[in-house]
Amino acid sequence: MSYPATQTTDPERILVVRLGAMGDVLHTLPAVELLHEAWPQAQITWVVEPRWTPLLESHPGFDVFPAPVQRWTRNWLSPQSWREAQTVLRALRSRRFDLAVVFHPLIKATLLARLARPKATVGFDTPNLREPLSRLLLNRQITANREHVLDKNLALVRGLAGLRKEAPDHVRLPPGKLSPHLPQGDYLLASPIAGWRSKQWPAEHFARLAALAWGQRGLPLVLDGAPTDAQALQEIADSAPTGSCRLHLSSIEELIGATRRAAAVVGVDSGPLHLADALDKPGLALFGPTDPKRNGPRSRSLTVLRRADAPISYRREPEVASSMRALSPEQVWADLAPLFTSPPSLSVVGAPKETKSS
Repeated sequence: MSYPATQTTDPERILVVRLGAMGDVLHTLPAVELLHEAWPQAQITWVVEPRWTPLLESHPGFDVFPAPVQRWTRNWLSPQSWREAQTVLRALRSRRFDLAVVFHPLIKATLLARLARPKATVGFDTPNLREPLSRLLLNRQITANREHVLDKNLALVRGLAGLRKEAPDHVRLPPGKLSPHLPQGDYLLASPIAGWRSKQWPAEHFARLAALAWGQRGLPLVLDGAPTDAQALQEIADSAPTGSCRLHLSSIEELIGATRRAAAVVGVDSGPLHLADALDKPGLALFGPTDPKRNGPRSRSLTVLRRADAPISYRREPEVASSMRALSPEQVWADLAPLFTSPPSLSVVGAPKETKSS
């Protein structure tokens, strides 16, 4: 199956494909907003995994179209998966897209775009495809020689639309909702669970940080996670002083609300940290095996803390990386504590973001 490449001048209907995960969706949002600015008359449809739709709901620049592609690929022999996929593809084809822009550098995403039958399918150049065979499904590839993932996505849109325009200063995110399980006053928010264990900070370090924040400022540490993370978060709370920790098992909407209300955040390389970055929250980003130049925060209010000698690796190791263990709770609290010198609320730090090495 092939479709002829066409001009992308003034498309009326655009399909965007970035299925997940949370951080990747958030790193794609500025590029889709720039796409909307480039072609404000176009109707943009963003296909995303259903669990991430709360990040994008009610956005004025595009419609959100949920597609459970991960479940289909996991259960591809299931007749139900085939029926669901056919229903989704029929709905996408009925929109008669002029252009599909694939930000997700995998074959499954590019194949979904092609099966929607747009007039043209555009994606990254081959060096920026995690699965290089995806290039065979693209009508046009855009060079995106940028280090940070967010900049790669912006380069894709600029190259496609012939733009030199900067991205919007702030992306639009839903307001979220507040859970009754949050403290009434200020709190420090942490999301200890990452996509793989080597990026995480040790549980005992979070417990010690809770003790320091509680003992020196009377500030509770709110431990956020999905309901499936309950046991891991409870183990942290059980090791911390009584009253110093509060569990917050949240939905995406509640995570957005909790992040907006937090006095500061401390996070690892994971979706909740990238959410805090998009919301311009102050705090610390703890990095070890992954490179903050590629995945780190872009706001001026989050500071990266990482050992200068930390080796870069994107292997999904089963144990916490030694470079993460080397970031001591005392060092983390020493960098966080100055943020709480002006109670009861915290103003955003205006100094440029810096990377601290230990």
